Amino acid sequence: MLREVSRRRWGRVPGVIVLGVPVLGALGSACGSTVTGHPVPASSATSVQHVTGGLTALLPRPERFPPHYTIVVLPPEQARRAAGDLRGIPAGAEVEPAACAAPVPEFDAGRAAIEVGSDDEARVTVTVELVRTDEALARVRERTGRCALVRVRQGPLTTTVVSVPEPLPGVAADDAFALRRTVTGTRGGAGLTQSMHTRLAQIGDVRINVTCLTFGDELPDTGTLDQVFTAAVDGVRHG
Repeated sequence: MLREVSRRRWGRVPGVIVLGVPVLGALGSACGSTVTGHPVPASSATSVQHVTGGLTALLPRPERFPPHYTIVVLPPEQARRAAGDLRGIPAGAEVEPAACAAPVPEFDAGRAAIEVGSDDEARVTVTVELVRTDEALARVRERTGRCALVRVRQGPLTTTVVSVPEPLPGVAADDAFALRRTVTGTRGGAGLTQSMHTRLAQIGDVRINVTCLTFGDELPDTGTLDQVFTAAVDGVRHG
């Protein structure tokens, strides 16, 4: 259910280490479709719909994942680390250009929730992140466009993050877009490439980020990614 308010503007799951940090959920994925997403404003430029209910309760239910997936909802500290890893920029890392350092969501007071679905045998994970925000998704799209290539330093480790747009399945949201991030460099092992396919949508003041991740030459499982993304959008829209 939505109501109007004024706008103010990853731990370990069996199996895989993500970006050099043990993460609750083997973020290794096997994860596109067609139809481009377009913004559809849900309210005026100065107001946004508030989605009622706790974000954890709005996460897709386990049955919305393939039956062989193990589903875990992350506690706040692991969720905070996971949020940075999903973007290829761990919390506290130095970013060049500096303006490309996106804000890390707050994981308290019910402002964010992360759920990880993992298939340990296939080294697949699909992660759902819900965040309350007053930042328009259009700003994220614009920042992603001008930050197509980012260099990330964390201690002695350096990586390069490249982001490119992807086609997006049709989705009933205020705004939506999709992208692929490729992380290369010393993090995660020399010469190991990490690819993240991400679907983003906005419904009222809740942003939906569903990401699936692969290592090396593994092929993405777009069917699972899109299935879970649709479930996440439906869950937020209907409450």
